[in-house]
Amino acid sequence: MLTMLTVFHEKCPMKIDPSNSPLSADQANGLNRLLETLAPHQFDWLAGFIAGHQAAQPGAPGTAAAQGAGDTGQEHPSLTVLYGSQTGNCEGLAEALGEQANAHGINARVLDMADYKPRQLKSESYVVVVTSTHGEGEPPDNALDLHEFIHGRKAPSLKHLQYGVLALGDTSYEHYCQTGKDFDAAFAKLGATALVERADCDVDYDDEAEAWCKTLIERLQNEAGASGMPTAGGVSAAPTTEAYTRRYPFMAEVLDNQWLNGRGSSKETRHIELSLEGSGLSYQPGDSLGLYPQNDPALVAAIIERLGLDADTPVTAGDIETTLAGALKHHREITLLTRPVVEKWAALSGSAQLTELTTDNAKLTEWLYGRDLLDLAEDAPVTGLDAQTLIETLRKLPPRLYSIASSQSAVDDEVHLTVAAVRYETEGRKREGVASSWLADRLADDTTVPAYIEANKHFRLPEDDAAPVIMIGPGTGIAPFRAFMQEREEREAEGANWLLFGDRNFHSDFLYQSEWLAWRRQGVVDRIDVAFSRDQGEKVYVQQRLRENAEDVWRWLERGAYLYVCGDADRMAPDVHRALLDVIIDAGGKNEEDATDYLRELTRQKRYQRDIY
Repeated sequence: MLTMLTVFHEKCPMKIDPSNSPLSADQANGLNRLLETLAPHQFDWLAGFIAGHQAAQPGAPGTAAAQGAGDTGQEHPSLTVLYGSQTGNCEGLAEALGEQANAHGINARVLDMADYKPRQLKSESYVVVVTSTHGEGEPPDNALDLHEFIHGRKAPSLKHLQYGVLALGDTSYEHYCQTGKDFDAAFAKLGATALVERADCDVDYDDEAEAWCKTLIERLQNEAGASGMPTAGGVSAAPTTEAYTRRYPFMAEVLDNQWLNGRGSSKETRHIELSLEGSGLSYQPGDSLGLYPQNDPALVAAIIERLGLDADTPVTAGDIETTLAGALKHHREITLLTRPVVEKWAALSGSAQLTELTTDNAKLTEWLYGRDLLDLAEDAPVTGLDAQTLIETLRKLPPRLYSIASSQSAVDDEVHLTVAAVRYETEGRKREGVASSWLADRLADDTTVPAYIEANKHFRLPEDDAAPVIMIGPGTGIAPFRAFMQEREEREAEGANWLLFGDRNFHSDFLYQSEWLAWRRQGVVDRIDVAFSRDQGEKVYVQQRLRENAEDVWRWLERGAYLYVCGDADRMAPDVHRALLDVIIDAGGKNEEDATDYLRELTRQKRYQRDIY
């Protein structure tokens, strides 16, 4: 089937003839009509989907393709792909890698690290770890057990094991790809041999991850003698039923853009509604929407002027030919500096100050805060810099993810977001968040924005509609819980719902207040506890509300409540986690170690889930 599709695609308009194919006339004619409508990326997806479908059939040792020409009769090697994922990116890459491995004659299984028994490592021959990092270099929640085991005294010798590590991270953070580095070092220490060198991928990971996966599969084929026909398409995206993806976003129309805060608020939070009509995209409560933003045209112009360049100079940004102004507005990161960019700029400018900064992580992190490309150009001028070199020095402008604030069961072909506009001042100049200010200031109704769905299987409502739910979401962290309640209302779920929400001031910052109070009156929400930090002399936060209501929180947990946390990863999430430990110690009568184990067990049971950023 894949060979037939490939020939059809390359030599179109050739038709499938029912008389010399195993298809009925109706099947052949239907397939002909479908293939005539496919764009190249949709065709690639279809080819990969068929390969994955073949590999998943009961009793299939690999794929139908892998059993065809070129099969040497050798036993197909087995590969275990383990993913640690907080938002879903690593899960998507792991699933795509598994699909492609199967298509190449490798028996691959893809597992969530939380569902994998660490002691099985003793019986593995080939293992790949695909993992992200969050917080201060910490593993994702679902990777905690495996990460702890492999660094502990009970970890076995792995001299028999060959492995690979694909790490996702963000070079703007100090502990870039730290979890991947941890796994790599631990495997090596236990005697395992790397099939390929670890790849540390920045937020724009698609091309590098795809190349790494291709190399891994080739190396594994050489090591184990696997054979098989490669599929069309790459290893850059998870199998999906949608035509629109991270690489091929849908142009979603803006339906509404409202200011959520009341008069006198010190914050600016927007409720944004987008149309998905005609996209075929679907989502579940807990998923995120990815948006490709635009940089501020005024900042773009200031940078070009400072560097003495021409805005209309032709440049190439990856595989896109555009002007310098177009590249800086749409395709390159200019508001956030990273270590690689500073290192390149230090070489271009010959700046001793920048060179010295790159040798001290703490000083570099402090210096980078709030600075953008214009600051860099002013602090370390580059003589004779040309437009193309500038573009090649900068990293791609990555998409921004926002927790979806709606249930598709309630809003049909719409998707809602809750976005806080980021505005501040440093170094004597006003600054703005790239995506948030773009959404707040430069999006009018009927404008379209490039968007895609980022599934998050690690932030899901319980399947049991009778299960109680505790939702902790200060600020814009309330977004997914609005989606949760819309969904539970539509499903007429019987489970109790408890919201803990915090922000600055009650009268101006209780986001979606009328909706939450209506749900409370109707009995959809059983309890609401709030913490408004600036309504009194001493600041109060949601973690204090947890401690104040420790007995009730403990009772809810003991009767099977699911616990959800959404919001800031740097301060709020660790503070809430500490408060939960205190609740379990004080109300549950446990010591620190047992309380930690209790929360870890909730994570294993998927009853403690976090969407933190």
